[in-house]
Amino acid sequence: MGNYAVTEENVTIEQLLAGAEKIGQLAEQEAQEADKNATISKNVVNLIKETKIARIMMPKEYGGPQIDLKGFAKIVRKVANYNISAAWLTYLYPLHNILPAYLPKKGRDEIFNQGGLICDVFAAVGKAERDGDGYRISGTWNFASGVLYCDWIGLGVAVQFPDSDKPEVCLPMLKASEVQIVKNWDTFGLRGSGSNQVIVDNVYVPMERMLRLVAADTTGLPPEAVIDPDAEYDKQYPFYHVPFYPTFYLGFPCMAIGGAERILAEFKKLTEKRVRLMDGVRESESPRSQRVLAEMTADFHVADALMDKYITLLENYEKDGQITNRSEFFAIRTKIIKICVDIAVRALLTLGGGALYKGGPMELFLRDIIGVATHKTSLYEDSVAAYGQDLFGFASGVRG
Repeated sequence: MGNYAVTEENVTIEQLLAGAEKIGQLAEQEAQEADKNATISKNVVNLIKETKIARIMMPKEYGGPQIDLKGFAKIVRKVANYNISAAWLTYLYPLHNILPAYLPKKGRDEIFNQGGLICDVFAAVGKAERDGDGYRISGTWNFASGVLYCDWIGLGVAVQFPDSDKPEVCLPMLKASEVQIVKNWDTFGLRGSGSNQVIVDNVYVPMERMLRLVAADTTGLPPEAVIDPDAEYDKQYPFYHVPFYPTFYLGFPCMAIGGAERILAEFKKLTEKRVRLMDGVRESESPRSQRVLAEMTADFHVADALMDKYITLLENYEKDGQITNRSEFFAIRTKIIKICVDIAVRALLTLGGGALYKGGPMELFLRDIIGVATHKTSLYEDSVAAYGQDLFGFASGVRG
């Protein structure tokens, strides 16, 4: 770790996509090692930094290329074509650079100018006690993706602020050196994400590093702009013009699509070489596998089109008068992921026992796509229940 002070960046989407391909290829080469170690390597993390992808969502005033959402989605999908665990962190590391944009300017300057990687756990399971102009934070959090390589970590707590009538979810931004990391990540899928446990014991966080998530979500603005409409801030920063949580969750379906795309390619390659012993028919010439590939490919096109719809709704959210329900974003996102899971499972079941061997692409991509689908923001049953409530005029209360 260390200081990676920002400088002005001039980088094209083509260069970033080329960098994403390098990240993916390296991660694929190291996939078995990452699975064994329960984390991608420092080599992959360094490449995420060197390609400038770690900084693509930073505001321009702090030196970030500040690409659009479609570009961001393409980068995540590209890495996921090779390794979904690496895509998970290629998504989360730059994504978490939006968090300081909602801090008071002093905290924003401190974190952005230091330039290190950021991780977070939104679950408000910690405690915060007022201490002067800040808060003392304690607790235990799981699922801190990529924490082994971070300089900063945001950890969810519920805080009763003096200017609020009830506790609100907040994300204190701590220095990684202030937390204890427990390597407990031992899972079925997404093993390379290194989503370990962190423990915090009475760590002081000044008010300028207390990110008020309710305000970020409801106003979409930095704190000074809420207090003073004439305050100077980067009004062109894209994240100030889109719904906070649905935009924050953008990368999960992108990873699923990138992985499903690779599974389709692997299925076609393995099927072309396969001859069934029971009838001696080459599977590429059989209506059975032809039909399966056709249907899976058509389903993939549906998922791809829904992804485009999702991004369009985000980009037009402000222009459309903010009418899109948060549950609609939730439902579209999880439908994409469900389609991709179904493709992965059907491909494996059609290929048969030969695809079960550990270490092959089919096995790894299936595990990782299912891992994406288990994230709390990817749960299909939760999303359609919420969407149905809103469609019938009942407030679902989901955040996106």
